[in-house]
Amino acid sequence: MNIWVCISKTPDTTVKVQFTADGTDWVRDGVQFIINPYDDHALAAALALKEKVGGTVSVIMVDDDAATADPVLRKALAIGADKAVRVNAAPADALFVGTQIAHYLQGQTADLILTGRESIDYNGSSVGDIIGQRLGRPSVSYVKHFEVSDGTLKGSRFIEGGEEDFEAALPLVLGVSKEVAEPRIPNMRGIMMARRKPLEVVDPVEAPVLTEVVKYEPPKTRSECKIFGPDEVEQLIDALQNEAKVI
Repeated sequence: MNIWVCISKTPDTTVKVQFTADGTDWVRDGVQFIINPYDDHALAAALALKEKVGGTVSVIMVDDDAATADPVLRKALAIGADKAVRVNAAPADALFVGTQIAHYLQGQTADLILTGRESIDYNGSSVGDIIGQRLGRPSVSYVKHFEVSDGTLKGSRFIEGGEEDFEAALPLVLGVSKEVAEPRIPNMRGIMMARRKPLEVVDPVEAPVLTEVVKYEPPKTRSECKIFGPDEVEQLIDALQNEAKVI
């Protein structure tokens, strides 16, 4: 089975993100990048499936900054991926990224394509569905568990208010949640082997960019908690109406 995992780099979860003075971009200098955590779970699930049924696991990323993207891809190789591909383009938006990945995978054997349910920086949760649409394959998101047998994938996924069991024939695109597998930590042997594994850089194709970041703003500072006594009902209602604006 040929499994592809779509990954992206995101700032380390311990990094405090800073914005430029005009708010049109965020400061990347000195920022430590990691595999997007949800993609890390997807990679672990792919490796577990490979160990069970055989085949290969490859990772693909859309990014034009080799200095920060290639180390993330090398880590995926150290964890156990067999091959890495980087589409040399800035990840402008979900449609652009999904189009680039789908175009590359059209020429590859891809029985199963995995993505994390979302990235922790933009939280769009749409790349997997875009890839599925571009390739003409079914896509299922928020998957918490799956198994493959005789060309059929059975699994369960989160839906609003509960869970849903599903079954679909391969090839298929899955967007997975963290419950699907625990991330793996590369060992020394994996790190050494990663240096010899292929990391292919390919040129992007023409694709539309339909979104534009106008401005970044930090979240508003939370106001202090106000406590009202049992004889201050009118003040409470006034605060809820005019300050919190919830009634």
